[in-house]
Amino acid sequence: MSTDQVLLGVGLILVLAVGSQVLASRLRIPALIILLPAGFIAGALTTDVNPDRLLGTAFQPLVSLAVAVILYDSGLALQWGKVQGRARRVVPRLVIWGVPVTMAFAAVLAAPLLGMSAGAAVMTGAILVVSGPTVVGPLLAFVRPSDRLQRILSWEGSLIDPVGGILGAVVFHAVLASTSGGVSHPLGQFLLSLGIGVAGAAVGVALLWLCLCKLDLDDVLSTTSQLACVVGVAAACDIVRDDAGLIAAILMGLAVANLRAFNLPAKRPFFETLVQLIIGVLFVAISATVTPESLRHIVLPTLALVAVLVVVTRPLVAFSATIRTELTRGERAFIGWMAPRGIVAAATASTFGAELAAAHVGGASKILPVAFLVIVATVALYGLTAVPVARRLGVTRPARTRPLLIGGDPWVIDLALALRAAGLDVLMWAPAEGQRTQITQAGLNLAPGEQLASAVAQGAEIEGVTAILLLTGEDDYNVLAATILAGNSDTPVYRLASQSSHGAVASSTPGETLFAAALTHPALTARHRAGARITTQPSDGAIPPATDLLFRVNPNGTLIPVTITRPPDPQPGDTLVLLGPGGNGTASKGRTVT
Repeated sequence: MSTDQVLLGVGLILVLAVGSQVLASRLRIPALIILLPAGFIAGALTTDVNPDRLLGTAFQPLVSLAVAVILYDSGLALQWGKVQGRARRVVPRLVIWGVPVTMAFAAVLAAPLLGMSAGAAVMTGAILVVSGPTVVGPLLAFVRPSDRLQRILSWEGSLIDPVGGILGAVVFHAVLASTSGGVSHPLGQFLLSLGIGVAGAAVGVALLWLCLCKLDLDDVLSTTSQLACVVGVAAACDIVRDDAGLIAAILMGLAVANLRAFNLPAKRPFFETLVQLIIGVLFVAISATVTPESLRHIVLPTLALVAVLVVVTRPLVAFSATIRTELTRGERAFIGWMAPRGIVAAATASTFGAELAAAHVGGASKILPVAFLVIVATVALYGLTAVPVARRLGVTRPARTRPLLIGGDPWVIDLALALRAAGLDVLMWAPAEGQRTQITQAGLNLAPGEQLASAVAQGAEIEGVTAILLLTGEDDYNVLAATILAGNSDTPVYRLASQSSHGAVASSTPGETLFAAALTHPALTARHRAGARITTQPSDGAIPPATDLLFRVNPNGTLIPVTITRPPDPQPGDTLVLLGPGGNGTASKGRTVT
């Protein structure tokens, strides 16, 4: 290829990858729905985006290293200690039942439907067991299922990616070994690959510990050092033994996520950006290698395979995994209607399929086109039907805001009661034991202390919370918590106006400032002690004199705080939350909450 063709090809791949993801975010659909057709169409219209021509023999090794980075990132999401309650029972069942059952159905059907040899059919079955958070996450964000379903499906997607990657490597080596004959050979080859992967992971974890825990690197160097460790270890393992690097990468991610020596933030914007770019480029590049000719004779048989996986296999797995649990019938049914395939299926199909085809395994050349069609069909089907199915089953989460109020002063408890009276599910937490006792005595929900402390320390999402209000009397605590949470979490964070204009408290602190600038913690406390009470009233009534509007709750249950940058703007149908004057503790046409 000429220099101009290479430049055009690389540029098109990057533009299509990022452009498809941007368009998908605007349309609020999984990026795969756009990425795969974009790459396929580009590959059909021009040969310039064909990675086999652009990179030649370097394409498959680069795909393998890219998958290693993705699997490492998947492993980082698997902090098993965070799986609580019912999810701890259901998630392992979904994986333990789902992997062998899905693999068996897919392998048994692939041979007669697609004309594959036994080895290629088993490899196809192993590839199609994976789902993955890169496709499940966007779907769940759009559907907004109940918290319980969100936890279960998110964790299944995160866990099944590395499990599927390891299974794919095992089956790949077994199929290759079977072509050489011998009964014990496949097991020995797998144990050899596993041993090399474990040894590589041990070296990689030691390097990561040095980089992340001892050298005190900044965010940029921390990200690049992780990338270098993962790619370097995966490459070294693959040199010794093909695809042992995938095992090493998965184990490295699991170790970093679960060993106490490591303390990575919940949000890793630089690394997440890198992984997102890799996923987009991989999907476009891999789908560009799928030609219309390769799909011509397998479309209908593959759609038949998809129909069985969607209508029979997944509901069977969900029924078996959720039997004798406290999940409702609607929740169990929705779990049975959510199993899209994602990036790991595409990448492993590209890597393993090409190598098995080179080894002359019958039907192996069909593995990638089949995986491509299965991904497109499942993502499109679940993407188009998930919302109406969830609504029909009654498992969607209400759109109402669920605020977390941090603080335990009497006026904060008064505010929490007012917000609850306005129809919101309020969660509270306070630093002092006596304040927590008063919160409980008031009948309000108290957040678990360990969960909250860990979330604030790491900037993690707090389960089910959609807004955080920092209302303590400690400016330093409010500023620190706002800085951590606003920098690492997508949940909106609000804090009281600072009592001081110097020192640790600065106007540039992240998080919007609540109420008018004069309503600091001391001012609110003093007014409450003087008899002021927090009340609610409809927006169609006049706001009484000497009364401050603190919040409004719209008819959909969305909490809209009044902030320094957002002046009061009551709309018809809103419920207003007001701080009344001292004295009788009531407000005109309002209702005192005590």
